[in-house]
Amino acid sequence: MAGTVRQLALRALSLLAVLLAVLVLLVVVLGATGFSDNLLRAQVSEDVRAMRQSLSQTIRDPAELERTIEARRSELESFYGLDEPWYTRLPAAVVRVLRLDLGESRSLRTASGSRDVGAIVLERLPFTVLLLTTSSLITAAAGLLIGVRMATRVGTPLDKAVAYFAAISFAIPGWWLGILFILLFAFQLNWLPAGGMFSTPPPQATWPRLLDLGKHALLPIITLVTVSVGPYIYTVRTMTMTVAQEDHVALARAKGLPEGQVLRRHILRVAAPPIVTGLVLGLAGSLSGSILVETIFNWQGMGQLYFQAIGSLDEAVIVALTFIFTLLYVVLRFFLDVLYTILDPRVRYA
Repeated sequence: MAGTVRQLALRALSLLAVLLAVLVLLVVVLGATGFSDNLLRAQVSEDVRAMRQSLSQTIRDPAELERTIEARRSELESFYGLDEPWYTRLPAAVVRVLRLDLGESRSLRTASGSRDVGAIVLERLPFTVLLLTTSSLITAAAGLLIGVRMATRVGTPLDKAVAYFAAISFAIPGWWLGILFILLFAFQLNWLPAGGMFSTPPPQATWPRLLDLGKHALLPIITLVTVSVGPYIYTVRTMTMTVAQEDHVALARAKGLPEGQVLRRHILRVAAPPIVTGLVLGLAGSLSGSILVETIFNWQGMGQLYFQAIGSLDEAVIVALTFIFTLLYVVLRFFLDVLYTILDPRVRYA
């Protein structure tokens, strides 16, 4: 037991090293390409422009005004570190992000008007978690229910139909399917709202507001489930079918054990680790896939925030969201390692 805990701790340290490496690589790319310098110089120019408008009301001598502005520009460039090479700012930038000192956004704000990047991310995070958690639970339930049944009906017309559906589900882009669902369910049938999170005007009472949020979440959730449930069903079906053909399953059946007991104890228990792996890693992968889906449905989550940050060249928000997405992946990956020790007692991290 102590050895397993020690190895899990080492695994956690290695995943944290991955998180740090991704963060450093991101900052290096932004700095080496000049992206960071360009944004900082744009900020300096904006500050200087505002200062020029203010000082022009009090300083009438053009030469003195220019000297004052240039002095102020030099101070700002020194403050932002623009008078030194970009790599000298690298350690401080990495440390600030690791301390969650994410600074302020240049163009994005919270609903209350705050420009603090941490507040912006925390405001959007619950809405992304709502979409991904709900769609993942539905995908897991459908995958286990249908995939296990298909494993006992290999080669039947229904099994072939599920295989075709899995291929189509895997191939369809989520953003394209989202647009199709909007045209069908929102504009043609008028069953569900086309986008947003609340009606206009939004309900004020708690329960009507939650129901309105759930109604607006239906189309994004249906889209995410549709593009992920097919591959997961096929994965569960394949894993379960492979385990069902092993010798210990044949021995259990030869002993006369009930089929339900054989399925639960001798098939699903053995197939559980790879099945859970597919679900957890699929959830981690859907973090990036939700960017386009949230943008299509105007869902105010972290995915749409990432799209807006890239469009407005907001470096602080881009770095913060990359860090948060990587952190969520690291947490899910470590959670998967812990699950392995629970689901499969044969696993030992040696």
